[in-house]
Amino acid sequence: MDKNADEYNRDAASTFAERVQWFGRGSKNIFSIPALLLISSFIGFSGLAIESGISMGQAVFMTLTIWALPAKVVLIGAISAGSSMAAAALAVALSSVRLMPMVVALLPELKGPRSRKITLLFLSHFVAVTAWVMAMEQLRHIPRDLRTSYFAGIGVTLVLTNACVVALIYLLSANFPPLLFAALFMLTPMYFLTSLWRSSREQAGKTALLSGLLIFPVMHAIAPGYDLLLTGLIGGAVAFGFHLYVESLRRKEAQKEVLS
Repeated sequence: MDKNADEYNRDAASTFAERVQWFGRGSKNIFSIPALLLISSFIGFSGLAIESGISMGQAVFMTLTIWALPAKVVLIGAISAGSSMAAAALAVALSSVRLMPMVVALLPELKGPRSRKITLLFLSHFVAVTAWVMAMEQLRHIPRDLRTSYFAGIGVTLVLTNACVVALIYLLSANFPPLLFAALFMLTPMYFLTSLWRSSREQAGKTALLSGLLIFPVMHAIAPGYDLLLTGLIGGAVAFGFHLYVESLRRKEAQKEVLS
């Protein structure tokens, strides 16, 4: 019995060591271009928060608990407009609904044979565009039972690093011109667009992006208050129709090959 117990302990220690190792590998993504662009955007977010009268503690708390940059911007906008707490909460929730498809797509890739639901629920907090793109590009090369550790390394490191960046910018804010904050803040949308294009595995995804870029100016002119929602619905419908068309062509080609 003692020997079996010793073997079990060694296996457990080895598994823990592997998880720490893969957590560290995930953390190394903080030195990538996407992470640096995200950090620069949080510098811009810090400038927005400072100009809006948000305290350093509040900005850091928002960074830790609301892990999606647009949602934080929406919250600051609601605070600046004097909206009620219920209205601000609803606005943040609606802005974060867009992350639900990412969570649905990512969690099956993360789930391993021993993954617990509480672990997956915790990791879902870190799902945002940057972390999602990093994970979806690399998870297929990582052992399934170690994917949660790898993604935890990405998510936890990004959140903690940007929380520290926000605090640092608050301390150094007098040395930064507002124009620099605005310029850095705009880097993230540009990165999101290029990253989503690169990570699209099907032509339908790229069709959705192109449709959104073309439709949004029209929707903004027609219905400014609902432009983003209408763009998503129409662009998504166009992409779905394109997907059905491509699939029908593939089926016809397959039938021709069978008949020939």
